[in-house]
Amino acid sequence: MTTAAVSTEGQSPWRDELRATLLLAWPMILSNLTMMLIGVTDVILLGWLGLRELAAGALGHNLAIFCAIFCMGLVTATAPMMASEKGRMAHSVRDIRRTFRQGLWVCCSVMVPIWAFLWNTEAILVATGQQPDLAANAAIFVRAYMWSILPFLGFLVLRNFVAALEQPVWATVVACGAVVLNAVVNYGLILGHYGLPQLGLMGAGIGSTITNVVQFAVMALVVSFHPKFRRYHLFGRFWRSDWPRFRQIWRLGMPIGVTMGFEGGVFAVAILLMGLINEASVAAHAVAIQIASLTFMVPMGLGQAATVRVGLAFGRNDADGITKAGWTAFVLGTGFMAAMALGIYSFSEALIGIFVTPVDAETTQVFNLAVSFLMVAAIFQIVDGAQVVGAGMLRGLHDTKVPMYFAAFGYWVVGIGVGGWLAFRGGWDGVGVWTGLATGLAVVSVLMLVRWSMRALLGLLPSQN
Repeated sequence: MTTAAVSTEGQSPWRDELRATLLLAWPMILSNLTMMLIGVTDVILLGWLGLRELAAGALGHNLAIFCAIFCMGLVTATAPMMASEKGRMAHSVRDIRRTFRQGLWVCCSVMVPIWAFLWNTEAILVATGQQPDLAANAAIFVRAYMWSILPFLGFLVLRNFVAALEQPVWATVVACGAVVLNAVVNYGLILGHYGLPQLGLMGAGIGSTITNVVQFAVMALVVSFHPKFRRYHLFGRFWRSDWPRFRQIWRLGMPIGVTMGFEGGVFAVAILLMGLINEASVAAHAVAIQIASLTFMVPMGLGQAATVRVGLAFGRNDADGITKAGWTAFVLGTGFMAAMALGIYSFSEALIGIFVTPVDAETTQVFNLAVSFLMVAAIFQIVDGAQVVGAGMLRGLHDTKVPMYFAAFGYWVVGIGVGGWLAFRGGWDGVGVWTGLATGLAVVSVLMLVRWSMRALLGLLPSQN
C-alpha cells in the first residue's frame, strides 16, 4: 500500500507536466499550421492565374518571408520573458504589460529597415541574376505584401502573451479564421471575383495585408475584453518607453532571429545546389521538403511550448520544474518525429504520389528522386525535431547566443559542407545534399542536448537564494 502510494506520487508530477505541455502545445501546433496554409493558399491561387505570376509570386514571397523569419525570431524573445515574469509572480501584470508594449516597439523599429529593403525588391533580384521581367513582377507583389509583416508580428506578440498565460487556444481560433478570410479575400482580389477588380500579384499582396491587419485587430479585441486578459490593459500607455526592457528584447531576440535566418538560409542554399544538379532534382526537392515541413510543425509547436513551460519554471526558480518541462517536450517532439520517420519510410511512394504521378520519363525521374530524398528524410525528421525542441528548451532559460553559434556551425559548416561534398565530389547528387542537411541538423541537435544537460554546470539555471 505504501509502495504504491509512493510510486503514484513520484509519477504524478511528470503526468501533470505531460498534460500541461500537451494542452499548451496543440493550439500552437495548429496555429503554426494555419500560418503555413495562408502561404499555400496564395501559391495555389497564383497558380490558377498563370505560371509566370506563380513564379514571380513565389520569388517575391521567398524574399519577404526570409525577412519575416528574422523578425519572427526577434519577437520570439517576448515569450520566455513574459513566461518568466508570470512564473516569478503569478499576478505580475505590470511587468508583462511592459514586456508586451516594448515587444510592439521592437516590431515597429525593426520594420523600418525591412520595408526599405523590400521596397527595392526588383533591384535586389536583378542583382542576384534573376530575369528582369520576373523581378519586376515579384516587386509588384512584395510592395503590396510587405505591409502585412508588421501586423503579423503584432499578432505573434499577442500569441506569445496568451501562451505565457497558458491560454493559446484563442490565438489558434483567430489564426484559423485568418486562413478562411485570406482564401476569400485573395480569391476575389487575385482573380477578380465578388465584383472586385482583378489585381493579380498586387491583389495577393493586398489580400495578405488585409488578412494580417484583421487578424491582429481581432486578437487585440480578444485580449482587451476577455476576462482572463483584460486586467493586463496591454495597450494602456502604449507611448511610454522602457529602454532597458527594449534593449533586453533585442539582446535576447537578435540571436534567435539570426538562428532562424541561418536555418531558413541553409534551405535556400540547398535549393540552389539542387539547381546545379538538374531541374528534376529541384522539383523532387520541392515535393520532399513540403512533406518534411508539414510534420515539422508539431515539434516546432512543442519547442514553443517548452520555451513557455521552462520559462515559467525559470521564473519560479524551480530547477526540478525546468527539468521536467524540458525533457517532457523533448521526448514528445522526438517521439513524434520518430513515428513520422517510420511512416515516411514505409509509405514514401504513396506520399510522393500525392504530388507527382509518374506518367512519363520526366515525371518518373522526379518521382524516383523524391522517394530517394524521403529515405534520407526519415533520419532527417528525428534530428530536425530534436534540434527545434532543444532550441526551445534553451530559450526558456534565456539562453540564445550560444545556440546561435551552434546553428551557424551545424547548418552552414557541416550541413552545406558535407552536402556539397557528397553531391559534387562523392557523386551522390540530390541525396548527398539531403544527407548533408541531416548531418548538420544532427550536429546541432547533439550540441543543443549537451548544453541543456550541462545547464547547471554552465550557470544557466536561476540563482537559488
